[in-house]
Amino acid sequence: MNPKNDLISKLDRVTGEPGVYLMKDASGAVIYIGKARNLKKRLSSYFKNSGRQDIKAGILVAKVDDFETVITGTEKEALILESNLIKKHKPRYNVILKDDKRYPSLRIDLTEKYPNFSIVRKIGVDDAKYFGPFASAHAVRETLRTINKTFKLRKCKAKDFKTRARPCLHCQMEGCLAPCCLDVDPAVYQEQVNEAIMFLQGRTPDLIRKVKKQMNAAAQVHEFEKAARLRDKIFSLERTIEKQIAVTTDFKDRDVFALARSPEFSVITVITVRNGFLTATRHYEFCETISTEDEMLAAFIRQYYERHPFVPDELLTSVKLSDTDLIEEWLREIKKKKTPINHPQRGEKARLVNLAVHNAENELQNVIASHSAELDLLLRLQKKLRLSQLPSRIECVDNSNISGTEPVAAVVVFESARPHKSHYRKYRIKTVSEHDDYAYMAEVLKRRFGKGADSKPYPDLLMVDGGKGQLNIAQTVIRDLGLDGKFDIIGIAKKDEHRGESRDKIFKPGRSNPLNFGREGELLLLLQRIRDEAHRFAVTFHRKRRTQKSLRSVLDTIPGVGAKRKAALLNRFGTIKNIRTADADEIRALPGFNRRVAQAVLKALSK
Repeated sequence: MNPKNDLISKLDRVTGEPGVYLMKDASGAVIYIGKARNLKKRLSSYFKNSGRQDIKAGILVAKVDDFETVITGTEKEALILESNLIKKHKPRYNVILKDDKRYPSLRIDLTEKYPNFSIVRKIGVDDAKYFGPFASAHAVRETLRTINKTFKLRKCKAKDFKTRARPCLHCQMEGCLAPCCLDVDPAVYQEQVNEAIMFLQGRTPDLIRKVKKQMNAAAQVHEFEKAARLRDKIFSLERTIEKQIAVTTDFKDRDVFALARSPEFSVITVITVRNGFLTATRHYEFCETISTEDEMLAAFIRQYYERHPFVPDELLTSVKLSDTDLIEEWLREIKKKKTPINHPQRGEKARLVNLAVHNAENELQNVIASHSAELDLLLRLQKKLRLSQLPSRIECVDNSNISGTEPVAAVVVFESARPHKSHYRKYRIKTVSEHDDYAYMAEVLKRRFGKGADSKPYPDLLMVDGGKGQLNIAQTVIRDLGLDGKFDIIGIAKKDEHRGESRDKIFKPGRSNPLNFGREGELLLLLQRIRDEAHRFAVTFHRKRRTQKSLRSVLDTIPGVGAKRKAALLNRFGTIKNIRTADADEIRALPGFNRRVAQAVLKALSK
């Protein structure tokens, strides 16, 4: 029986109520999730309207083997359920906004007595306040530098803040109130924090007006040095405004969303406008997405504000959303105030949307060009190495140890010549007691590929760090696991400068001499980059293990220091160096300590 006829027969039993539908492929995996005001009508548009000429009809329906529906009471409930199910199943053809790890943000924990700003790559689920993400690391560093120059907040990290004995140079230059050592009124410090937050929220004109009032008040009571400092602060803030671009005349906060698409890729650009000034432009790339433009932007906006709790006064979009009322209602619950979503056709708002569209189209061209260059590079690599398949997924294995101490290994993954960090893996060597690099490699490969179907996905190309010896070990292990021929294997060895070698060497099975890349050095550079990333990842893991062992071994030798006291020491001071430079009273103040134990700790560490 025709599978599509089975789906149409099943469709006849679908209700016309609101709900969510989950489409599955032949393996049972969920490949697309959508919501509908009328489930029967929406699903019929896929399977009964053969004349519909859109991406879904051509791609999605051909892959759908089954579907299931979940009825909800209202369309709003369907909207929420759809979002939750997308997070759970991560369907291949839905718009899924990944974590903003590639975009840095500024974080400040307002629950601390004297908080400060730090740069983070991931927005956590906590009580801290986040600003961003910023378009680049340079942009966030410049912003933090401006904050540090303008506002007298502490610059030191938490561990330095707890252990500092005297004010640093920032305090002497009047750039910090030095709460680490001086008795600073928390209310005074909080005022600096509030001003910095106003600055980050784009309220710089309001902040300048506030500082001008303070300056005039100081001048009236003849506090001229204070007035001069406030004047310099105003100059600094005004220079910041000069670098910003005014794009609207009503000085409102807006986020502008624009979409550009090609058959393979889509780019959504977000322009952030704060107080009438353009403060940031960010691009988000998607591939293998079959939603309509309307559905893409609607799904993106919902996921965007789940990660960015600050909702502006208005949203502007390059296409009209069919779910505008639902999303506005959802945003109202976050902002506690109505946030209209508009698709302007004329005026300065339309010009702002056109600017976002132009940026999105430009970024899309860059994405297409970049992927084309990467594909060309991989095709050439396949030809040069005579690989059985295009090396879209390359895995590299590397070991790290010092004379057999704390041996570890790491596997890094590159997909389409780009690091795929969520697939990186770390291994602590468990079965090899002696220093044996070959045995380490064999154990890691057995653990990586010896789990049957759970070992998938397999790489297209496996690269081991080492010469012919490591390559032979890898071949033997893969053959013993019954995976011979599933993927290609190569070895990469560093150049031997004593022998006059100028390049790293690539070895292939069945070939005694390394490959000569000649003028195609960029192919070798790609393999070197992957090897270097594996080495970095393995060494970082090894250093962490060695540091943990060092901390354990030193503190475990101190009489009277058990697990709880050791944890208290490390939580308070962080490192052995900080504990060694502390005085007995600081250690004695920790829970569970007394003078005798504190002196024993300092005596043991002094040796």
